[in-house]
Amino acid sequence: MSNLREELKDMIRERIRILREKIAEYSLRASRSPKEVEILGATKGVPSKLIEIAFDNGIKVFGENRVQEAVQKIPLVERPVIWHMIGHLQTNKVKKALNLFSVIETLDREPLLLEIEKRAKQPIPCLIEVNTSSEPSKYGLEPDKVIPFFERVMRAPIVKPLGLMTLGPYPPEERRSRRAFSLLRELRDSLQKEFPVSLPILSMGMTEDFHWAILEGATEIRIGRGIFGERRGY
Repeated sequence: MSNLREELKDMIRERIRILREKIAEYSLRASRSPKEVEILGATKGVPSKLIEIAFDNGIKVFGENRVQEAVQKIPLVERPVIWHMIGHLQTNKVKKALNLFSVIETLDREPLLLEIEKRAKQPIPCLIEVNTSSEPSKYGLEPDKVIPFFERVMRAPIVKPLGLMTLGPYPPEERRSRRAFSLLRELRDSLQKEFPVSLPILSMGMTEDFHWAILEGATEIRIGRGIFGERRGY
């Protein structure tokens, strides 16, 4: 068991090293600093001990997709992790989510906004999720609905908008992926011109496509397999 633990430590350490090298490479290509890109460890199906190994190797922000999994897992993590909700959030899970997460990355509809307004006891940072690839299987606002929805968000003082989030098209393909990511950046820029607000976070890009996302301005990339490998039950 101890040998397996050491193998996992080495694997995660090496994957993070390679990931940081790739971030530096693509940041340079985009004339950006690698420090502008935050790595969020996507931990769906990942046990607490592996999260702690990633934390010890410099990853401080982690994201869960499901509230029910987070309820069980987060209390087991013995590190001062910053937790983001990165999966579709059902309105009946909002109360629990607000007690678990520092940031909700998937605000995408009026009923969810209303429930957050009802349940939140203090301001909650949020990202607005946008379906920039127009794929029916994905959640998120259609791009032409973002400005009207943002007007409503601005009237909700308990919600603190920090930026936008999207999922790239699947399967990843450079032209389509970069267009989806550049559209998110353009939407963010339009919002900052339209409203008196700063939106510093563009959460876009995962293991398969984060390099294109960096080229298009990502400030946060959500990496699961690229850190933890395939989910194997461990």
